[in-house]
Amino acid sequence: MERLKERVAHIGQYAVTLLKWMVLGGVIGLVGGIIGSLFHIGVDTATQVRLAHSWVLYLMPVGGLAIVGLYRLTKTEGKGTNDVIASVHFGEQVPGLLVPVIFVSTVITHLCGGSAGREGAALQIGGGIGYQAGRLLRLGEKDLPLATLCGMSGVFAALFGTPLTATVFALEVISVGVLYYAGLVPCLTAALTGYLVSVLMGVPPTRFTVTVPGLEVRTMLLVMVLALLCAVVSILFCRGLHGVERLLKRTLKNPYLRVAVGAAVLIGLTLLTNGDYNGAGMEVIGRAIAGQADPWAWVWKLLFTAITIGCGFKGGEVVPSFFVGAAFGCVAAGWLGLPAGFGAAMGLVSVFCGAVNCPLASIILSVELFGSGDLLYFAMACSISYLISGYCGLYSSQTILYSKLRAEFINVRTHE
Repeated sequence: MERLKERVAHIGQYAVTLLKWMVLGGVIGLVGGIIGSLFHIGVDTATQVRLAHSWVLYLMPVGGLAIVGLYRLTKTEGKGTNDVIASVHFGEQVPGLLVPVIFVSTVITHLCGGSAGREGAALQIGGGIGYQAGRLLRLGEKDLPLATLCGMSGVFAALFGTPLTATVFALEVISVGVLYYAGLVPCLTAALTGYLVSVLMGVPPTRFTVTVPGLEVRTMLLVMVLALLCAVVSILFCRGLHGVERLLKRTLKNPYLRVAVGAAVLIGLTLLTNGDYNGAGMEVIGRAIAGQADPWAWVWKLLFTAITIGCGFKGGEVVPSFFVGAAFGCVAAGWLGLPAGFGAAMGLVSVFCGAVNCPLASIILSVELFGSGDLLYFAMACSISYLISGYCGLYSSQTILYSKLRAEFINVRTHE
């Protein structure tokens, strides 16, 4: 009888945990979905205003100064995605003010024409929401990181319309080589809730139509070559962003001067180009997947993004990595004899994978963006890009627990 009671109590513990995290994941996903949708609407509105009024570009120095001042006023200088990742690793605090500050700063960046995305900011917004919700609900130190991951998943899914990718990405990006399986139910619940809320609020999910060739040995070999090239591009992307940021901080120590000079350079570069490299660049990504891309578009986008983020504007690096990958893949496909749109799709997921070190999330992303036709091509491309990109990465607080070269525990951070 005692054994039966123990068994029932044991099963009940799992049931209570399931119920707890479905409720908490749903609540965090609901809040994250609402704020994430408002964030999407804000960025989209800012972009439309900039496109309708070209003179807004010249307000970029003012916008940059406002962003630097806002971070200094709220004492959140230097806070970003790395701090959200560190909070999961080490239990460090995520400032509550980070959520409204990154929200407003990213909208200002897009309004003025800075080259940045949204998903990186979404991780900060979501992580901040999840962390603060966990504190409000008095979750223990073992549960608080899961609440943070829930917020990341919920806002990511709301913004991009990819709930499965949002779930796996949040679990995978923290510690490469190990998944936080305990977070699977809460993160999936939060992601699904956030996604459904975004649909109800009129945020369209991101989807592309691409023709995938049938499975053939020759095509697979060409995809492998393309993945190798994309891995190199992902290294250039990460090194470029970090290198320019270090250079600007070393040469222009005053943050107000740094952002003003960066804004002036971006205005000059915009006048030299056609405006394709301002903002997130989703339209250019769509054109690349349709088979049209300027040969140097990926280089220009890398430069614009590196200066934007490096000088002090805010936003994400994920969509710029999509842009760089899609534009490069479209061009490289022509060299290899692959369909241009197919090459762009391969480039998008491959460069993203190499930049964030998340092969499983990247493979799932290919399904949610492009459909599941001949998934093996995308799986092979992501696998090769993950390996060849080495220990580079966008997030310096990201931990790589297991070697990419052998079955060995290494526990290093990216760039070490």
